[in-house]
Amino acid sequence: MKIPRKRLFWSVALGHAINDVFMSMGPVILAFLSGTSMGISNAQIGLAQGLRQLNGAVSQPVFGLRADRDGGRWLGALGVTWTVGMTGLSLLLVALTQNFWLFFIPYVISAFGSGAFHPVGAMHAAESDPERPATNVSWFFMMGQTGLALGPLIAGRLLTASAGETVDLFSAIHNPTALFLATLATPADVAIMLLVVPAVIPIGYLMSITIPTINAFRATHPLTQTLDGGFMGIVSAIPRRAGLLLLLLVTLRSLATPGSVTFIPVLFEQKGWSPAEYGMITSSFWIASGFAGVYFGGLADRFDRRWVLAGSMMACAPAFFLLPVVDGLPAFALAMTAGGFSGGAHSLIVVLAQELMPRGKGFATGAILGTIFGMGALGSLLIGVMSDSIGLELAFQIVAVAVTLAGLTGLLLPDKSDRGTIVVSATTGD
Repeated sequence: MKIPRKRLFWSVALGHAINDVFMSMGPVILAFLSGTSMGISNAQIGLAQGLRQLNGAVSQPVFGLRADRDGGRWLGALGVTWTVGMTGLSLLLVALTQNFWLFFIPYVISAFGSGAFHPVGAMHAAESDPERPATNVSWFFMMGQTGLALGPLIAGRLLTASAGETVDLFSAIHNPTALFLATLATPADVAIMLLVVPAVIPIGYLMSITIPTINAFRATHPLTQTLDGGFMGIVSAIPRRAGLLLLLLVTLRSLATPGSVTFIPVLFEQKGWSPAEYGMITSSFWIASGFAGVYFGGLADRFDRRWVLAGSMMACAPAFFLLPVVDGLPAFALAMTAGGFSGGAHSLIVVLAQELMPRGKGFATGAILGTIFGMGALGSLLIGVMSDSIGLELAFQIVAVAVTLAGLTGLLLPDKSDRGTIVVSATTGD
């Protein structure tokens, strides 16, 4: 498996990692808040995580259109900074006030930074080596999923360290010395906040000097500048049957990833696991997803992608079905199986969308990632509401059925030769 070597690739890949570290802390933090005196419900967890994902989702096509025009240099760099800063602010507010709704506001708007970064990052990752787009994008998403794995692990261990400590922050607010000492007594929030500045500044700077300038980008992307009809011109070039099938596939798959991941920490918190333990099992899901994605990306550059897509999703269904009924080490094995096989399809879906819309790859990336995250957001909300009425175990088993149907849908996508015809036709306008 060839490892990408371009500096442009690694600047956006590292940005992806740090962005997703802070995006993935959320479910563990929400599970922790549900087990404290705040006692937030599964529906509130689903609302917070669902709106956060939805904000990131609906903004991505808009940011993607912009990236098609100017390359997105500052969208990428400032997007990651926004994600990190707003997540840090939400943690600070909940530490100071213990108020869910004050935490809620910066928490849900932090996803606009992720929405700005993703179409820029995935577009430049694919184009850094045009001969291996699926491999490049799979490595890009492996870096992101490494961040997704580290976020719950970091948050879980730090929240475990601070669990049980009580500090009267309200009485300390007017006394700077007392406030400082009180803040030291909440190491989870302090340690997470200390990750903000040293991580985001060098990575943001690297993206700002490696992503092409507007003039350099436009010189190498004439199609995006001369496209007749703008947004409607891009959309009208999409083959209708293939586009609808891909949309259905993404909708069904997103219940599993990222929809169900919000409730993996909740599932094991209800079994009596500590934050460190349910943070670790959530991390194992994402670690397996990242490494499997690179493997499946390499397969998709060599074989028919629809079979790779279908096989990965149908293989993960039994793991999702059995995950709620196991405990201990078998739970880790099933979480890694579910994450590995469901995550294997992620980069392939993005590359397929870019092939269907070659004249607007930034928009294509933003639209498909927005759809994945948007459906995942609705999935999180749906699973939260369902689990409050029918139980989390049955909700996970419904997810297993949905992902099986997604795999069957993948078999109906155009085969490899048909995709080549689609790409040529969309590019030439014939």
